[in-house]
This record gives sequence, structure tokens and C-alpha cells, in this order.
Amino acid sequence: MNGDLPSGTVAVGANPFSRWSVLAVVLLGCALFVALLWMIGTGTGFGETNDGQAHAEGRGLNGYAAMATYLERRGYAVRRSRNEGALDKPGLLVLTPPPFADGKEIDKIVSRRRYVGPTLVISPKWFAFAASREQQQKGAKTGWVNLAGPRPPEWRGFLDDLTVGLNPTDPHGARVRWSGMGVQGALPGRQPVLWGKGRDLVPLVRDGNGNILAGFMADGGHYPVLEQVAGVAPDDVDPQDRLQPIMMVFDPDLVNNWGMADQNSARLIDALVAASGARPGDTITFDLTLNGFGNAQNLLTLAFTPPFLAATLCLLLAALVLGWRAFLRFGPPLAEGRAIAFGKRALVANAAGLVRRTGRLHLIARPYADHARERLVRALALPRTLDGPDADAAIDRALASRDPAAEPFSAIAARLRQARRPQDLVKAARDLHALERMLTR
Repeated sequence: MNGDLPSGTVAVGANPFSRWSVLAVVLLGCALFVALLWMIGTGTGFGETNDGQAHAEGRGLNGYAAMATYLERRGYAVRRSRNEGALDKPGLLVLTPPPFADGKEIDKIVSRRRYVGPTLVISPKWFAFAASREQQQKGAKTGWVNLAGPRPPEWRGFLDDLTVGLNPTDPHGARVRWSGMGVQGALPGRQPVLWGKGRDLVPLVRDGNGNILAGFMADGGHYPVLEQVAGVAPDDVDPQDRLQPIMMVFDPDLVNNWGMADQNSARLIDALVAASGARPGDTITFDLTLNGFGNAQNLLTLAFTPPFLAATLCLLLAALVLGWRAFLRFGPPLAEGRAIAFGKRALVANAAGLVRRTGRLHLIARPYADHARERLVRALALPRTLDGPDADAAIDRALASRDPAAEPFSAIAARLRQARRPQDLVKAARDLHALERMLTR
């Protein structure tokens, strides 16, 4: 039963999607797939880094997100690294290991950088736990913590000649004052102070009792800025020595988010970074690998790091070329036609194809002219007893009565019968068809 197709339907064999919509879907899918591979390889987007711990992504009292953000706004190129390979790059490296980190691992990282760039190690101090549900209902944000109590770090294998200890709180409840590097202030809470001491430790910041809260290691290197800030005489070393300094901050409340509530902590951070030799525009890398966010090397990470990145880009370009070729070929399936079609039109088409293949096209010229004469004889109601020349003459007279300037039928028919080239045959057949239409209108 025939009828119009309802709205919204697509004819059989038609393309239900436009070529551009399919291209957009394919490109979006490819982009998302590549992004997924990159995220898996680099670890980006997996795992919550604002977990309440003491590192550059921590936004609790014990974290250093404020320090990292502050240095960014001061013009430094701050990086938060999850890749151990990035820790060997030039620039200042800030390490914030947890209390029970492997000291040998810390020492390995610091030792690799002795001729690369300065290293600032910030000791942990607080045991912290996440804000309770009741606190969150009262407005506590993700990453906020409660500080349970202080404890010195235990990093066996890293600077074992240093001693780290805790001073008890002031019995009168006074805040601990500190000074050094041209800055002075007070620790944020009335809590015990974490200090360090050692034979090769040069103080940079002290509290009121003389305890060292921050310093650098006098390990035979040439550190003129640090020595000048500390007010000590330079060691007798070769000025051309490229050894880089190791700086220590023992009490993290000097520079963590809690301490950054005081602008004097920001001034101290500026002084520490400047003393390390870093200048605005230089790179400062905050390590996250020691805090459990490191990424192990695998095939995916290698694919997105030089020199293998070039091969990855070549593969992506090749995939793009193949996709473009497939896009150009996109469309509904083409149904192959029958070798011998049905109907009168198919019969004519098959006969014409046979004549064309045999190269005998000129043989149909005389029958075509004779059939045209017979049709005109019937159309003009001429006697059917007329032979060929007489019929041609009668048709010519009928044509002359309508258009004296027209080419006679006999001339066109003779030209058609004598034609041998396909273009001559087609030209004469068209002229004959036009004459026939003129006489039969």
C-alpha cells in the first residue's frame, strides 16, 4: 500500500545522519579517548589531593596551599609535581614529607639535586584528622582538619646528624615569638615549638629561647646570600663551586596555612625564597610524591613524555588522516544494480548498452530515421501508401508551410543516415527530434 512517509521517518537506503554531525561525534570521542589516556598516564583528575595532609594541595591548617598560591601571585612559576622525574629540574624544590616518610628516599631526592638547584625541606609537626560531620554542617569545608597534637618527624637516613625536638608550651599561655632574616613575628597558636640543631646547621630563624626554627646546612658549598642573611662568615671554598644549598624549616607553623594568616609569615617566605637564589619568573616545584601522590612510570606516562611524545603525535596524526579518509567515504550503502534490469526501459537500456559495447552505433541511424518518418506520416495524416521519397517530400511541404526557414526533413534524415561518428549521430538525432516536436504540436 503506497502513501506518503510520516514525518520523522527516513527512506530505506538514505543516510539518517549528516556527514558533519558524524564527524563531530567521532572527533569528540577521539578527543575524550586521548584525554582519558593522558589522565591515566599522568594521574591528573584521579584522587582527591585536598585530603587534610601537609602538602601543597592541602587547604587545612597544616597544609601549604596558601604558600604555593602566594608564590604564584608573586610571579614565580609554581609547579605541583606528582612525577619523580620532575624533581630533578632546575629551580627551587620544596619538600613536605609526612612524619614517617622514608628518610633514605628523601636523601636520594636531595642528593640528586645538589648540582641542580636549591632544596627547601619543611618538617611536619601535626597529627591531623578531618573535620567531623557536625563541623561540616556548621560550615567546615573539604580539607579542613582538627590538629590532634605535635610530634617530631622520624626520617632515618636523612641528615642523621641533626636533632629535632619539641619545646613545651609556655606556662603563661604566651605565643612564641620568632625573628630572623630581617623579619619577626609570632607563631599562630600557643602550642609546642618544633626546633632543630646540629653541628653543620646554620640558623636563619630563632625563637625567643634561641631555638633554631629554620636554617641551612653548611656542607662545604658557596652560599653567599644565605651566609649574608645569617650573618656568618663565608667558608673557605671555591666560589666556582656549583653546589646548591639545603634549607630546613623545622616548625611548619612559620609557613603553613595557619601561619599564613599573619603577613609576617608571607614576608618570611619571601626572604627564604630570595635567599635560595630564586627570582620572580623562576620555577618553584612543590613535591607531592612523598605524600603519596606519585605516579609510577609506565607505557602511558612514557607515551606523553619526551622523546616518546614525538612518536605519539605521529600516531595521532596518522589516525587523523585515516579518519579523514573514512569521513570522505561515509554515506549510505550503495546497492549494486542488476546485471539485467526489468521493464521496457531496462530493455532499451540493455540494447543501447549492447550497441555501445560492440561499437556499431552508426547502424541504428537508418532505422531511427525510418521510424521518425513513420511517426510523422501518422501524425500528419498522410497516405500510408507513400513510399520513402514521396513521404519525405510530403513532410518537407508540411514543414515549409509552418517554418519556411527550417531545414527540410529529408536533409536531416539524410545527414543522420550518413553519420558515422557518435557526436554527428547525436546532433542529427536531436535535430530530427526537434523537427518532430514542431510538426506534432
